[in-house]
Amino acid sequence: MAAPPSTSSPALPAIEVERVPHRAEPRSQASALTTAGGEPIDPREVTARLEGLDPAETIAWALDTFNPRIRFACSFQKTSSVTIDMVSKLTSDDGREAPDFFYLDTDVLFEETYTTRDALAARYGIEFQRFAGISLDEQAQLYGDQLWARQPDACCGIRKVEPMRQALSSVDCWVAGVRRADSSSRAKTPKFGWDKRFNLWKLNPLADWTERDVWNYIREHHLPYNPLHDRGYPSIGCTHCTQPVEPGGDLRAGRWTGLAKTECGIN
Repeated sequence: MAAPPSTSSPALPAIEVERVPHRAEPRSQASALTTAGGEPIDPREVTARLEGLDPAETIAWALDTFNPRIRFACSFQKTSSVTIDMVSKLTSDDGREAPDFFYLDTDVLFEETYTTRDALAARYGIEFQRFAGISLDEQAQLYGDQLWARQPDACCGIRKVEPMRQALSSVDCWVAGVRRADSSSRAKTPKFGWDKRFNLWKLNPLADWTERDVWNYIREHHLPYNPLHDRGYPSIGCTHCTQPVEPGGDLRAGRWTGLAKTECGIN
């Protein structure tokens, strides 16, 4: 007798982020650190020295060392507002060349995030470079609808990690807003180091700043910031994977709530 037809759903194809169309490999091989003038620098000495500098001094060093082969990542959360303001002051007051700023558009960001982008662009005269992966329709055709709910790591790989590779493909250093106070997994974040994932240098100028430090700077300088921070969102990502956090809760508790996942894969 023939076996009855299966009523189970067909298996989804395995998702290999490395096979996402238009993959970009970092071209830079900047493991030998030099100044803009070509003089060699000992990365260990730099790392130790930067630990004693404030964020603006750290950014100034990075601009003098890497610009124009440096890019500043913007998530349009509170730390982005701070970093952008510091860079603006350094480039307008000291005559340094303005660096590139970029963001990863997953196509599922909050509307408030786009509004914050526009407010910062208007205030500082910045044209933020947009990097994005395949469209949501293409993703659904390849892997099924609402991939973020079934395989969030794969979704982040497609919508964030691969576009990040493209964004960093022509630079020697990138700048992030990661802080040690964000979570236990980020508690040992260095201010400067080699990013093995993307094969270039990475700067975290706000690594040693507390939540209070960030908000004090925003209020003192009257900076635009993402209004979701006032609605219980201490950390802001994509709409489907970000929830508000109860007062006193972990700063990243609203990201991928209920899952073991804590990072999107770019930090």
